[in-house]
Amino acid sequence: PAETNQSNPLSLCLQMFSVAPRRFLPDVKNPCWFEELRGDVSADPYGSNLFGRSFRQIQLIFEQLSGSFTQRLTRHDGRLQLLRCLPYFYIIGQPKCGTTDLYERLRLHPDVRLTPPKEPHWWSRKRFGIIHSGERPQTRFPLDHYLDLFDPVALQIQQSLLGNSSSNIITGEASASTMWDNDAWLYLYGNSTGAEPPSLVQDFIHALQPDTRLIAILRDPVERLYSDYLYFGTANKSALDFHQKVCESLRMFEGCLRDAGLRACVYNSTLNKAMSVRLEVGLYVVFVLDWLSVFSRDQLLVLRLEDHALNPRLSMSRIFRFLSLGALSDQRQRQISKSPVSNPRRASDRDLGPMRPATRELLTLFYSPFSQRLAEVLQDESFTWDL
Repeated sequence: PAETNQSNPLSLCLQMFSVAPRRFLPDVKNPCWFEELRGDVSADPYGSNLFGRSFRQIQLIFEQLSGSFTQRLTRHDGRLQLLRCLPYFYIIGQPKCGTTDLYERLRLHPDVRLTPPKEPHWWSRKRFGIIHSGERPQTRFPLDHYLDLFDPVALQIQQSLLGNSSSNIITGEASASTMWDNDAWLYLYGNSTGAEPPSLVQDFIHALQPDTRLIAILRDPVERLYSDYLYFGTANKSALDFHQKVCESLRMFEGCLRDAGLRACVYNSTLNKAMSVRLEVGLYVVFVLDWLSVFSRDQLLVLRLEDHALNPRLSMSRIFRFLSLGALSDQRQRQISKSPVSNPRRASDRDLGPMRPATRELLTLFYSPFSQRLAEVLQDESFTWDL
């Protein structure tokens, strides 16, 4: 049965800290800890995991892990313990900006271990019971179900510690909704907090992992919106249909701005569901400022897809330095930089051609001031995209 939305933010934080500690193992680079186990350890530990029920690939991984579960347990002070881990880094967004390509190239580094799915969407959706964007909450995915996803990496870290005093293995995830999708706040707070969400995804991540590393990759918001439309659109896609949807959505968003502030409109889930294209996702500066209100600037690496596409070796080198990963051989660097592009535009979508010039003009006029402000915040003029 669907769960109600009565859990408050404090209780959600307390629930998280009842599972994960505030401090992690000092000799393991990735945030990991030993969790004390109670009850029958011979039962299938992953049998009720909601991710396993949703993804066949994950179910198969869990079946393999179940077979060696008791062998992974250690004993401390007479109590059984299991090594558990959270991601060391998060690729937080944005959709249709190259997150899949970053993720696939990152996995080629020998110290990085990534497990499916690439996008669990736990922080933004599934912990509230939202399976797909725009749906009402159903059964919440508990934190321990999310942690189960990283058990394959925890096992590798545990094995790397045999005969070694430390481990440099790290893991991460790349839910492209993490940066911007806070539609669940209405279900969490109801109508009791006014027009803006009092807490966001980043507040919860910071509460659990104040030292985590965050990566965002952005692109020209005009092009991003068209790519988003082509990828997520269904039937009857065309440049004309896109133009009509843009005009309709611009009218709705500008109508909201006449009655409320920018931030209130960006996080207005009712408005976002009503618009037929996701205009709000390209208002990057709103999200960047909100993330920087919680995390320090040196914890957030912001890249441009245009730069990554032009020189993937350089952008990946920046990421490796940001994550304090070890140096690579020239051969491994070439392998990473020459890896085929992941998740390119489908041929059928390319055949639809570019957006109309009139559409581009409307969107350029809309996004230009926000991109200019983003460039000021990041102190990098390239983030204006010359709009």
